[in-house]
Amino acid sequence: TQLYEIMVVRQAVFVVEQDCPYLDADNRDQECFHVLGYDENDDLVAYSRIVPQGISYPNSVALGRILTTEKGRGKGIGKVLVQFSIDETKRLFNTNKITISAQCYLTKFYKDFGFQIIGEEYLEDDIPHIKMVLD
Repeated sequence: TQLYEIMVVRQAVFVVEQDCPYLDADNRDQECFHVLGYDENDDLVAYSRIVPQGISYPNSVALGRILTTEKGRGKGIGKVLVQFSIDETKRLFNTNKITISAQCYLTKFYKDFGFQIIGEEYLEDDIPHIKMVLD
């Protein structure tokens, strides 16, 4: 049931809202940790996945697929989600280094958590992204 909920919200946000057709079901989910945030009606409104070192980046744990649904936006849930995801990553992997591939329009949001821009902007699924690292 949770996997189905995850797939629905990821596709709703990344494929439908952002008009970005891509294969969301990849070979990483089985090795990742998943952070799920539910509202008072038990609707999944926030999600991220914690990706162990060596899967997305050779020398860093990663956070990915970070989202809040339309229903969950504007309530500060995204900030809670990211902070919880950072804290869980540190707890699970005993590391302070976390890498993300951030959509460029969210760089200030992630900078508020201490992430720093690394490198140049690039396109990922036709959306401008930038690598950011918290260390």
